[in-house]
Amino acid sequence: MKLLLRLMTLAVTLLAALAGPVHAQTFRWASQGDPQTMDPHSQNESMTNMMNGQVYETLIKRDRQLNFVPALATEWAQTGPLTWRFKLRPGVKFHDGTAFNAEDVVFSVNRGKELTSQISVYANAVGKPVALDPLTVEFRMDRVNPVFLQHLGSLWIMSKSWAEKHKVLKPLDFKNKEESHASFNTNGTGPFVLVSRQPGIKTTYKRNANWWGKFDGNVQEIVYTPISNDATRLAALVSGEIDFVLDPAPRDVARLRNTAGVKVIDGPENRVVFIGMDQHRDELLYGSVKGRNPFKDLRVRRALQHAADIETMKTKLMNGQSVPTGGMTPSPLAYFNDPEIEKRAPFDLPLARRLMAEAGYADGFEVTLDCPNNRYVNDEEICIALAGMWAQLKVKVKVNAMPRATYFPKLEKHDTSLYMLGWGGAVIDAETTLTPVMRNLADKGVGLYNYGRSRNDRLDALAAQSSVEADPKKREDLIKAALKEWKEQVHTIPLHRQVIPWAARSNVTVVHRADNWLEVPWVTVAR
Repeated sequence: MKLLLRLMTLAVTLLAALAGPVHAQTFRWASQGDPQTMDPHSQNESMTNMMNGQVYETLIKRDRQLNFVPALATEWAQTGPLTWRFKLRPGVKFHDGTAFNAEDVVFSVNRGKELTSQISVYANAVGKPVALDPLTVEFRMDRVNPVFLQHLGSLWIMSKSWAEKHKVLKPLDFKNKEESHASFNTNGTGPFVLVSRQPGIKTTYKRNANWWGKFDGNVQEIVYTPISNDATRLAALVSGEIDFVLDPAPRDVARLRNTAGVKVIDGPENRVVFIGMDQHRDELLYGSVKGRNPFKDLRVRRALQHAADIETMKTKLMNGQSVPTGGMTPSPLAYFNDPEIEKRAPFDLPLARRLMAEAGYADGFEVTLDCPNNRYVNDEEICIALAGMWAQLKVKVKVNAMPRATYFPKLEKHDTSLYMLGWGGAVIDAETTLTPVMRNLADKGVGLYNYGRSRNDRLDALAAQSSVEADPKKREDLIKAALKEWKEQVHTIPLHRQVIPWAARSNVTVVHRADNWLEVPWVTVAR
């Protein structure tokens, strides 16, 4: 205990030295990970999006209840089955002082369609952007898009002239370690201006005095420090060195509730955490079986699912801060609360062993489970727990945990045999899970996040139909059929939806959104 206290004290001292002097209305916060890049179109990852979202803006944005409200566009209307028209906000300036106009929108959407962009599936779905005049943009599609606004709300707007000046016309290729001016520099229209970016150390912002919007909070400066160690983050918060922690460890939440000067803000997150398996290769890259791939056998996939004791994991590991599920969408609203889709396969070790024997793997096999160690709540610990559970099937799992900056490029290259992934955000519609995560890998971002490269032609056809079906009832039936097909084939093993407690100093007021998004213009730091 004394050693732990000494370590925590040392950590706080180091943080204090790093952070420097405290300024009025400075908001100092921490999380276990760090943004991957300042390029807003390169990586579609929530921490990266949230940090970039303080600088860059979209045409429409989310309010506290996740409803769409005007942002860089003041009004919009669907002018036909295949067209939408947007009136842009006049007088908006980028951080370098240049004026925002329709050409910036056209450029940004087309930039998002590039092969190096992880938001290409959304950018392609909104069709062709056309500037009708400096403050009017029309989107022209070649097919019906029933969730057009959901896709548009994910597209950040950059300055065309700035991108041309700094030779960043395309998103950087993060998975191949490309760097560009957009890696460490920004030029948005948003409420905060990036001041400095030190990856893995500190990122700072200052308030944009010329922002068109209204600040509900009083923050003048943001100082973000990634702190990977749970105890160190906790110590920094309790001591007052930082004001807010996005991801306190579940085991620490009870203690924080009873700590003077600190408060916990609870809320569920629209995010499902699941395990994916390579179902493409004839032989696993990181496995002991030669000449065949165990994960191509449905019986093996079902066995692993039945051997995962998620309820015990919820109680013992997650301290109740999770919601076990059999569904693969961030919210059950995506499949209209169908109980058959939500229902989880039961923990049944005898059945799992029987399935393994039927598949010819009674003696198990060896495989490596790739896992992040600073992205999801208890991510590495979950992988270690699963390894122990699957050992009861004689499956010897080597947990290969790594920081998110290394982890996600590895998945993008399909350099994995077994992996953890989380999927979520503000969108509750099934489309933004079906098309990028479940469909067969194709062009224009379809199947881009299907890192196991499963192929299911029936699901693919159902999902493709649901993407363009205008009739709500027909679309509902298509979505349910697609999700049930995925579930029956166990292409992935859903674990749970995260419950996210935030922790803050008592003088800090924040708004907890269901997409786990920290909107700093809403933050108040009382003196």
